[in-house]
Amino acid sequence: QVQLVESGGGLVQAGGSLRLSCAASGRTFSNYALGWFRQAPGKEREFVAAIRRSGDSTNYADSVKGRFTISRDNAKNTVYLQMNSLRSEDTAVYYCAAGRWTRVVDTRPSSYDYWGQGTQVTVSS
Repeated sequence: QVQLVESGGGLVQAGGSLRLSCAASGRTFSNYALGWFRQAPGKEREFVAAIRRSGDSTNYADSVKGRFTISRDNAKNTVYLQMNSLRSEDTAVYYCAAGRWTRVVDTRPSSYDYWGQGTQVTVSS
């Protein structure tokens, strides 16, 4: 089992920045690929970003490429999502996820094994 707890969400004006964190406990953190997903009201959960176990490869949704950065600190068992130049369409609940055999190119939520409870990000225009 891996437990994931997100933090760092909140209300921000358009053009602003937020950094989300996701702290993990349980199994060996470095054995898992990590991803961020988001879900807006009435919409399906969508892929945002992913990072390989070693941290040497990442993948981003086109909608956030160039604005968001995913990173991980295996010593701290934490994954981050730095979000810059936020837009109103980025408003959603953001979830982190861990996958034992997940490839960073796989954007399906079903490819991940464990999920956090989510943190709300609201961008006001």
